[in-house]
Amino acid sequence: MQNKPPTFPGPLTARGTVLAVLLSNQDQTGAEPLQGRVALSTIVKILKRKYHWPIEADSFPGNTADGRASWATVYSLPPAVIAAALEAGGRDWLDSRRASKTGARAGR
Repeated sequence: MQNKPPTFPGPLTARGTVLAVLLSNQDQTGAEPLQGRVALSTIVKILKRKYHWPIEADSFPGNTADGRASWATVYSLPPAVIAAALEAGGRDWLDSRRASKTGARAGR
C-alpha cells in the first residue's frame, strides 16, 4: 500500500476539531467538547484511514471515581509530522478555523 500524504478535513467539523488539537500538541481534555455525537476513537480512526494522519495511541490502565478499572487512551502526532504539516498548509488551515469560528460567532 502506498503512503499518501495527510490531508486536512473541513475546518469546522469534529474531525477538524480533533486534528487542530493534535497539531497544537494539546491534550484533548482541554479541547472543545465533541457533543457526544461520535466517539473520539472513531474520529481518530477516520483521520488515520481517510485523511492519512499517522496518529499514535498510548493506552494505560486507570480507575474510575467509583473504584472500577478502566482504560484511558492518549492520541498524538509525532513532532516531525506536526512540523511538516504546519509547513505544508497547516498554519493556513488552523487560521481558517479561527476565522470561520469568529465569523460564525458574529452571525449569531
